[in-house]
Order: sequence, then structure tokens, then C-alpha cells
Amino acid sequence: MGAFLDKPKMEKHNAHGDGNSLRYGLSSMQGWRVEMEDAHTAVIGLPNSLDLWSFFAVYDGHAGSQVARYCCEHLLEHITSNPDFQGGGGGGGPAVEPSVDSVKSGIRTGFLQIDDHMRQISEKKHGGADRSGSTAVGVMISPRHIYFINCGDSRGLLSRGGAVHFFTQDHKPSNPLEKERIQNAGGSVMIQRVNGSLAVSRALGDFDYKCVHGKGPTEQLVSPEPEVCAIERSEAEDEFIVLACDGIWDVMANEELCDFVRSRLEVTDDLERVCNEIVDTCLYKGSRDNMSVVLVCFVSAPKVSPEAVKREAELDKYLESRVEEILKRQGDEGVPDLVHVMRTLASESIPNLPPGGELASKRSVIEAVYNKLNPYRNEDTT
Repeated sequence: MGAFLDKPKMEKHNAHGDGNSLRYGLSSMQGWRVEMEDAHTAVIGLPNSLDLWSFFAVYDGHAGSQVARYCCEHLLEHITSNPDFQGGGGGGGPAVEPSVDSVKSGIRTGFLQIDDHMRQISEKKHGGADRSGSTAVGVMISPRHIYFINCGDSRGLLSRGGAVHFFTQDHKPSNPLEKERIQNAGGSVMIQRVNGSLAVSRALGDFDYKCVHGKGPTEQLVSPEPEVCAIERSEAEDEFIVLACDGIWDVMANEELCDFVRSRLEVTDDLERVCNEIVDTCLYKGSRDNMSVVLVCFVSAPKVSPEAVKREAELDKYLESRVEEILKRQGDEGVPDLVHVMRTLASESIPNLPPGGELASKRSVIEAVYNKLNPYRNEDTT
């Protein structure tokens, strides 16, 4: 959990798709961590005749990737196949879709079931030795509702009508209700961690924190119970949903990321590219964690604007010329390194930088120009 590489691994895993009047893109990057422990799920058209439903999720693993990987492959099945979920019917159209209460109950049951199932697998395979865990943040989208699902400190948000309309609450040990449960289970919160060790108060896996006799699964030091919030859809105003692990949220606030995504959608309709720009920007803003983001766009998402595309091209051209000017001003000390170039630009007032991303979101453009003009550069510039 804290081990880092000498240089970040910036290769990305990407995917995209569309259906049910939705488009999605995703990107994940290992970054500075020694292991990639994140996983994700993107499914359009759900089992049991729920063809018009979709499901997206991000899992942020810790102490190993086993739980995150298992959840990305099996959590949806545990949710949709349990009787609680199916309690309100099981058709694919709005008239026969499961009730809101059934869906919320089924999601909760699915989380508790998969957690218990993974514990049994771990005990059989490893004698209880698997100590990995994972947060989970997701959305289940029906024709009428958006169900936000959260367990841990990954986060999801909905942009509606040009602003952040909803976002999930992080489950941190210092939260009063979480701290009360931890203390009731005989634990403590030190340095904002469960027993001074684990930074999240709810997660799947983490079975070392779920061994208090006489307490149910939702009363343990770490709970696998998700918070589920149902929001009625607004076709005219719903723009997009962002799901991301804390490697993203550590360096970008809700409004910043929302504004950044909106600005990117005005210059490209390539959702993979938008997601790549998010993870790159967060890396350059200082994130040291694995990074994963899923972007789901509704029909009312911002569209590409010729004016925005023009402004973007002008900004890139301006940055290219400024980098060239800075390099030409080299003195007796020789060619300035990329860090010096970035600091110089950061001290200037540059118009039309992407909101939320600012200069960090243009690091790749600046670096490309720098490398072109200075072939004898120092490679270690991240």
C-alpha cells in the first residue's frame, strides 16, 4: 500500500461503447504505484430481460488486486440474480421494471452476498490469507432512474443542467456515523484510519476487519454495505456521470472535474480521449495513486462547438510559441529543463486554459513542443 515507482507507468487501458441512448468511455493508468489494483465494469443491457438497463462501476483495490478483479467480474451477477432485486418484476420496459425499493434492496443484498462469498473462497484457497480489499462506486441506469451505488471512498457524480447535481459521499473512518460503528465494534480511529491502518470505513474484502464476534456484517469495523441513492432521470437536463477512484478525487474537486469534462466535450466527442486527458491531468496535478475513470454521457451532454475547437487550437498555438520563446532565452546555464518551463508558464496569465484542468491539462502539449525543440533533453521530467 504505499510503495511507489521511480517513474510513473503512463500506459493506459481504454474502452468505449454505446447503447440505450448512452455513450461511455473509460481510462485507467497505473501511475506511480508499484501495482495496478483498480478494476472497472461497463455493461449495456443487463441480464434477466433488463435490456434497457446499464451498469458501470469502478473498483479501487488495496493490499492487492484480487477483490477488485473478482468484483468487476461477478458483482453485477450477485445483484441482478438475487430475489430481493427481482421482487418488483423483471421486464425490460418501464411498465414492468423492478420497483425502486426492490432495486435498492437487491443492490445491498448483492454486496453482502459477494462479500460473504469471497470470504468463503479466501478461507478455502488461502486459509484466510487474502487481505486485499476494494472500494466500489457505480451506477445502475434504468429507463426511469439512476441508481448511485457507493462503498468506500471512490466517488460518482451527476452533471445536470450545467452543474454538479449529485455526488456520492466518501466513507471515511472519521465520519461520525462510521466512527460510531467502528468504536461499537471495539475498534478505534487513529490518524483518520481504522485502527490506525485502513483509510476507508466501508469496503468489499478486508476480512481482517470483519472478525468481531456477535456483530453482523454491517456492524463490523469495515462494512460491505453500500449506500444507494435513486435519482429520477431528466432527459432534458442530464448531461453526464463520472465515476472515479480517489486517485482522481485527491487532486480534483467535484466542480473542477465537472467543469473540465464539460470543456473537453465541447472540443471532442471521443470519450476515451476525454478520459485520457482526465488521468493525465490528475497525474500532472500530483496524484500518486492508481487512476481510473468512467465517463457516461446522456443525449443532453455538451456537444462539440466550433468556437471551442477554435479557442483550443489558438491556445495550443500560443503555448507552443511561448515554449519556443522560453527556450530561446537560455543563458549561460544552458537549456532550461521542462520543470523550469512549466514554472515560468504557471507564473503567467494565460487565457482560455481549460477550467478545472488549467495548465496541468496542457502538460502533454507543452512537453511535446519542448521535446521537439530540445532533442538533448533530460528524460526524467515528470
